Amino acid sequence: MNDLMQKIVSLAKRRGFIFPSSEIYGGFSSCYDYGPLGVELKNNIKRAWWQNMVWSRADVVGLDSSILMSPKIWEASGHLSAGFADELVECKACHKRFRKDHVETPTCPECGGEFTAPKKFNLMMKTYAGVTEDESNLAYLRAETAQGIYVNFKNIVDTMRVKIPFGVAQIGKAFRNEITPGNFIFRTREFEQMEMQFFINPQPDKKGKTVKQWFEYWKKERMKWYKGHGINARNLQFRKHKKDELAHYAKAAEDIEYNYPFSSGGGSASGGGWGELEGIHDRGDWDLSNHAKHSGEDLTYFDEGANKKYIPNIIETSAGADRSTLVFLLDAYQEEEVKGEKRVVLKFHPKIAPIKIAVLPLVKNKPKLVKFARRVYEDLIDTFPVMYDEVGSIGRRYRRQDEIGTPYALTIDFESLEKYTVTLRDRDSMKQTRHKVAELQDLLQDKLGG
Repeated sequence: MNDLMQKIVSLAKRRGFIFPSSEIYGGFSSCYDYGPLGVELKNNIKRAWWQNMVWSRADVVGLDSSILMSPKIWEASGHLSAGFADELVECKACHKRFRKDHVETPTCPECGGEFTAPKKFNLMMKTYAGVTEDESNLAYLRAETAQGIYVNFKNIVDTMRVKIPFGVAQIGKAFRNEITPGNFIFRTREFEQMEMQFFINPQPDKKGKTVKQWFEYWKKERMKWYKGHGINARNLQFRKHKKDELAHYAKAAEDIEYNYPFSSGGGSASGGGWGELEGIHDRGDWDLSNHAKHSGEDLTYFDEGANKKYIPNIIETSAGADRSTLVFLLDAYQEEEVKGEKRVVLKFHPKIAPIKIAVLPLVKNKPKLVKFARRVYEDLIDTFPVMYDEVGSIGRRYRRQDEIGTPYALTIDFESLEKYTVTLRDRDSMKQTRHKVAELQDLLQDKLGG
């Protein structure tokens, strides 16, 4: 594992971000639990995405569809066909298995052994929805959230009176039986998606906007979101899919890529390189057309202005909440030299940081200081995610807060008792300024962006 990744994995466990799943039973491959700080970080990412994609727009609505759906949906979408399968190869010597497209050498990267011939491996996870485990009760854990949006297209048009162009956004769990999961939470079998399907007129709309222009619009919007929430622009790029790698439904596809400190292809490669963070796809009318054909439902849209019906085209933006969490951790991680000592700091954007403010009495053995600090903490806790910490020297507590990415620390000292003020420390500059307690709410609201 890359040195930076080792540091991230270690910090994530040590500071309560991410734990190996089922650890007391030896763990469970490629599954992770989000700890007290990790769940806050991931929720903040999802909330920032939802704010950007739904709350701040008049043309996108939300949905939360079921994880278990009719198997007919997966037949219509092509997920049960060879199109949703990876090619698997197995080493004849050590019997380890790999995705064929993730292996860069003709022999096993683990032991040098010879591979078997490639064979197709479907990624859908099977389960049974009923009292008997037979074919009549066969079901699947959804492999993506998008299909739940497509099969609810008619319901949303009928109930919300939305007009094309409009989008439907969804955050939810998905499951894929990956052959070679790995690189911490980069690729797992259980993951959470943040997807939006934008339905548009296949012909230029009233404003003359074409499908291609909508595709370019959403590319720019999604790239802007990552940069606007603190991801370094130098670590982001677009990659256009070649014709021979396009999914069967896609007319065009581009990935927003991040410069990871590992090879994103899988296997045992440890070198760094660009890999997918989010996909933007022009899906044409393939999805609604197929569901209309297989279900017998009329999924056309009636355009009152043009007085005609058509099957909408779809522009999809598809991001992973877990992969985004990893990227925000990687991009925020910094090591700095401060007075001859190493300072580890997560420089999260304030909206993403799991804890916004730390309240720290200068020392814990002075009851008046502690009482004052507890009062400040209780005044703020209804408005902000705040942590109270009185254990250890003030320097060590600053370092702990730096390591979990807390943007601001409030220190209560003896001058606080005399003048009813506190010292505010900025995480990034480490500068300290003194402020009146009565001004804290407005001051912090302003610094944290509302």
